[in-house]
Amino acid sequence: MVERVVATPEALALIERLKAQHGAELMFYQSHGCCDGSSPMCYLVGELTPSRYDLLIGTIGECPFYISESQYQYWKSSQLVIGVTQGSAGTFSLEEPEGVCFTTGSRLFTDAENQALDAQSS
Repeated sequence: MVERVVATPEALALIERLKAQHGAELMFYQSHGCCDGSSPMCYLVGELTPSRYDLLIGTIGECPFYISESQYQYWKSSQLVIGVTQGSAGTFSLEEPEGVCFTTGSRLFTDAENQALDAQSS
């Protein structure tokens, strides 16, 4: 199965630390606003309610990962790769006090992966 979103080992380790600190019920939302830039944001489930215009595109660290439909249109040909970097992104995400922030990278799907994704959605 081709995954639309994956996480680096560093991001998975941070997710586990956040779960230990805040509980296992975490979620991610790929931000796209003016204040939060385009960082993946980590919240406690219930702190942010996905709207009918948000899509669940997968999980990282067993946490659901959402993106807006409009932003998905830009990323649909790419796999999102969630990583971590030092520093503050100035966001409301749970990792902010740790002095690190989640990042979004990407890579284009191959033709074979695109075909597999088409089959998965059928």
